[in-house]
Amino acid sequence: MRIYKTRKLLADGVLPNPAPVGDVEGLRQRLSALGLDFAAEGLAEQMTQAVKENRGPAEFLDALLRTELERREERRIRLALKISGLPAGQTVASFDFAFQPAIERSRIETLATGTWLHEGKSLLLQGPPGVGKTHLAVALGVRAVECGFSVAFFPLQKLLHEMKKHAELSPTRLKYKKYMSANLVIVDEMGFQPLSREEANLFFRLVSHRYEHGSMCITTNKGIKDWPEMLAGDEVLAAAILDRLLHKSHVLNVRGRSYRLRELEEQFRLLRSPPAADPSPRSPPSASGPPMIEPAATAPPPAA
Repeated sequence: MRIYKTRKLLADGVLPNPAPVGDVEGLRQRLSALGLDFAAEGLAEQMTQAVKENRGPAEFLDALLRTELERREERRIRLALKISGLPAGQTVASFDFAFQPAIERSRIETLATGTWLHEGKSLLLQGPPGVGKTHLAVALGVRAVECGFSVAFFPLQKLLHEMKKHAELSPTRLKYKKYMSANLVIVDEMGFQPLSREEANLFFRLVSHRYEHGSMCITTNKGIKDWPEMLAGDEVLAAAILDRLLHKSHVLNVRGRSYRLRELEEQFRLLRSPPAADPSPRSPPSASGPPMIEPAATAPPPAA
């Protein structure tokens, strides 16, 4: 228990010899003193449920502790996702496997268990733009957070910016940076621009560190044979990086149609569709123009 909390409990008379309490508010304070804030919030509701369902003491205590554990886990996941930088809304459940039948759903679901992270392996997702590589990387990152791993998501340009800022840091200080310390680092959009010599060397330093200390997930539109060109044209450096990345890794070649092009095609289809016909019937216009109004008949003049 933290010192400031202990002092407060001593000042309130709760410690060192807590007196028995028989009211809900007193029990709630005891739970809060132990750091069980969610159990304290749900105490009254659980007591009501226990009376309604005639639960025994063990069942009541189990339900109260489950409330605490579930709420803590929800908070942990929410904070971990916020810290990770992962884009929202991209999950395994929302990925359209029917649109990309070349991707084996069973293989993605196996990766989603997090076993590869326990084994310290990495993941390389390669394929043309728009086929869902980023969605899969983010979805697996979300599952990693749910499995208890820390995750850091970086588009390549942002990662390079961070590494350049820390280029002169000693290894002792550098290892505490998020892209070094997280259990899983996701690097998105490699291959759109070649790296400079400085950037390629910084990337090598990252891969070398993570080869021994954690997993990586990289999305790229380049095949393995194109990596030397991407890494400042240095074949030796590219071979060293790939040797570390591929030694313990899963490689997924994502092939298929582009999701973005599909959305554009759908928009064009809607624009080119003829407007719906008006269902209300209309009388055809008269060929001779608007109808003529007949003059009123007049009575004949009286006989003389």
